[in-house]
Amino acid sequence: MSGSETTSRRPYLVRAMHEWISDNLQTPHLIVDANHAGVDVPRQYVKDGRIVLNISHSATQDLHLGNETVGFRARFGGAPMIVTVPIDAVLGIYSRESGDGMLFGADENNEPDPDNPSPPEDGDRPSGAKRAHLKVVK
Repeated sequence: MSGSETTSRRPYLVRAMHEWISDNLQTPHLIVDANHAGVDVPRQYVKDGRIVLNISHSATQDLHLGNETVGFRARFGGAPMIVTVPIDAVLGIYSRESGDGMLFGADENNEPDPDNPSPPEDGDRPSGAKRAHLKVVK
């Protein structure tokens, strides 16, 4: 891996938000792009190409929040199913009770998020603008 390539933050943020929501005795819900390749969810619950999944420990069995996929076993309308969601299909995670959570922008692989543009490159900075820097404070 070269210096410019990094792993996706999405799986780490999903795991952290899941833990935070669960630790606060709330119910984590995952928003998923159901049309993304590799998504295996109950299609009868998909609305407008999306599905919201309860990923609490009490609603799932064998929950796996991996770097590549989210997977678990659950019952939908009484029927058991194995759910598989590629991490790139995860659009957000939030608490059912409070609504607190995190939405993910456009594809992290060099495609900008229109709602949260990246900082300008050095050549794109307005004249006179200084480069951000950190300094040690003792």
